Formats: sequence, C-alpha cells, structure tokens
Amino acid sequence: MTKKDTSNIVKGCAIDIGTMNLVSARRTGSGISIRRMRDVFLDLPKESKKMLKLSGAEFIERESDLIVIGDAAMEIASIYNKEVRRPLSSGLVSPGEMEAVSVLGTLIGSVLGKPLVENEACYFSVPADPIDHPDRDVIYHTGIFEKILTEMGFTAYASNEAMAIIYSETSKEQFSGISCSFGSGMVNVALAVSAMEGITFSVARSGDWIDRGVAKSLGSTQSRICSLKEKGVDLMNPKGREEEAISFYYKNLIEYVIKHFVAQFKQRCQLAVPKAIPIIVSGGTSMAGGFLELFQTVFKKHQRKFPVEISEIRAAGDPLNSVAQGLLVQAMQEYED
Repeated sequence: MTKKDTSNIVKGCAIDIGTMNLVSARRTGSGISIRRMRDVFLDLPKESKKMLKLSGAEFIERESDLIVIGDAAMEIASIYNKEVRRPLSSGLVSPGEMEAVSVLGTLIGSVLGKPLVENEACYFSVPADPIDHPDRDVIYHTGIFEKILTEMGFTAYASNEAMAIIYSETSKEQFSGISCSFGSGMVNVALAVSAMEGITFSVARSGDWIDRGVAKSLGSTQSRICSLKEKGVDLMNPKGREEEAISFYYKNLIEYVIKHFVAQFKQRCQLAVPKAIPIIVSGGTSMAGGFLELFQTVFKKHQRKFPVEISEIRAAGDPLNSVAQGLLVQAMQEYED
C-alpha cells in the first residue's frame, strides 16, 4: 500500500472546551478554520425522531429516548421553556450527569473531526483550579479529555485557558498582559510577562452564575435569561427589570474578579512587571453590550489598589474564538524545527 503524502498538510489542531461552547481551530491554506458547537444536550421522546431528521439536528438515539446535542438542543429548550443539560458544570465535567462523558465524546468528534495525520497534536483548554472552591480540582476533568482525544487518534496536550489568550492577543506587547476569560462556568485569569506565566487562577462564577442569580431573583428560568442576554443587552443602559438585574450581576462579577486578582497577586506572583501591560477581556460572557465600558468603569473604582500598572483595557479581537486560536499557536509549534 502506498504511504499517504502528508508533507503539504498543516499539522496541529486545537479545541477550546467550555461549559457553553466547544470551539475547534485548524490552520488551512486560506487562514484559520473555526468550528463551534454548543456544549449542551436535551432529552426528547422517541416520537421526536422524524422532526429532528427533518430539521437536520444532531442527536444520539438510545433505547428509550433521544439525546439532541449542540445548538439544536438550545433552540428546542428555548421554544419549549425547558432547561438544557450540561456535560460540564461550572467549567468542569459535571459529576451529576451520568451521560456526560459519552455525550462529550460525540460533541468533540462533531466539532473537531478526525486527525489529519497519525497522532496529530491537539491542544485542549483546561481551567485553573477554582480558588473560591478549594475542594475542587481539574485532575479528573483533564484526564477525561486526554482520554477522549487519545481514543480519537490525537496526541492530547492540556493547556491553560487564560494563557491561550495571552498567546493569541498580546503579540504586540511581547506576550505580556493580563487575560480574563469570561466563559459560562468560570472566569479564568492569567498574568504573563514575556510569555512567562506569573499567576493563573479561576473563580467558579461567570455567565451561568449570572443566569442562575437573575432567574432566581425574578422567578424566571436560566434558559430565558441566557436567551435574553444573547439577543442583546446594554449593560450601561438596561431596559426593564430583567436587563437591570443582569447588569447588577455583571457588575458584581467584575468586582469579584478584580478583588481576587489583587489578592492572588500579593500572595503568589513572583514575577516583576517592569512596565504597563494591557488587560484583555474575552469569552462569550464578555460579549454583552456595554461589557467593556462596564469593566473599565468598575476597574477605575479599584485602580488605586491594583498592583499592576495597566496600559489599556481592551476586548479580544475574536472573543468567542481567542482561546482556540491561542491553543492552535501552541499546537503548530509541535511541528516546527
């Protein structure tokens, strides 16, 4: 059998594994190819099979029911006022979802595809241990994804989520900055100087925490609040009771992150920061209207006590995809001489 010529293949791929979204990245001849899928699923009765086939929704068929995966699950849940199920909870593999691992395997296979070469390098995102939940760690979480990717034929490399943003967003600052990845389950934070990691940490609050808090305060559902956020909310000029509540929770979350950064820097950082560096905000939760302005306003209030001089606060160029792009930078380096 003739051996396949792989010399022209751009090797190395990446997947950002988030509580709400899975995002894969590959380099192609024309640029970077990004694929995204919702990291959610929903149980439906067997009778729904024809409807799902007609709509083109992806699903897993079981003996007694169907599991709809990805974006279709979110859309159906919103229509019928149901709550989707999450294979990840607060940024980590959900201990309460028995189907989580099998569903994750299907989701990752759908968004990432197969290796282009044998044992292709695949970098995947992992959060830092959450400092506000010291009883939780990322060991099992990391092991599960290493196993899934290895069984798919990849060589799996775990990489910190917030450091990936440093690689994708701060090249003009020689990879120095503070990155804040506002996902659904966690906020991940990293400080780097010349690509050297100073501190990394996460807090177990972010978009889901906002949705839960607002839903509980107003007697609504998480799915409705999430849908409202994604349709468009101006955090600096909220309209109505629901948007006002969302704005309150966003402000509290930003303050929570800033206060924890100050404490972690004082306790753990061994690197000198010789000049002003940027803060980069990224992630789906940071895409609400007015988020950057709200972050800047809250930061100004705490700036006097902040331990690092900040040059600017800016949004990532591609907030949903910046982690995957930073992971791809690392994956491709595996094939450089």
